[in-house]
Amino acid sequence: MTAAGPSPESVWDYPRPPVIRTARGRLVQVWFGGTLIASTTQAVRVLETSHPPVYYLPASDVAGRFLVPSDGTSFCEWKGQARYWDLLVQGSRAVQAAWSYPRPLPAYRELSGRLAFYPARVDRCTVDGETVRAQDGDFYGGWITGEIAGPFKGGPGTSGW
Repeated sequence: MTAAGPSPESVWDYPRPPVIRTARGRLVQVWFGGTLIASTTQAVRVLETSHPPVYYLPASDVAGRFLVPSDGTSFCEWKGQARYWDLLVQGSRAVQAAWSYPRPLPAYRELSGRLAFYPARVDRCTVDGETVRAQDGDFYGGWITGEIAGPFKGGPGTSGW
């Protein structure tokens, strides 16, 4: 981003409860084990106060042969019950690298049939060729790009935000 370019989006301008917004046709890709796992221009972003966006990709644009159901679930007060997925590529496993909402709550119905990936648990995630940074912490899955401004929830001392 240059000084003459647009101002970054501040995660402090994102709402709570979170909202779903299109990723505006951007190319979103995920790699693991030296393999392109997912590639789409049909992603959506979930935007929530203090969090970098989480990108949800259509399951049809994810190489399902690399997904293995994982143990455990979690519950989001907004989105509902999440299930987790390991990635298994040529003997390399990324535990709970992805998650989905098979039956999201009504306001988040658009997340059905989509998967999100933790950038810290895969080799690389990109948005229009830019490698994203992972949101700090082991629970949140936000994607930090040059267009996003923090500070971000997830690091030490931010649990009460």
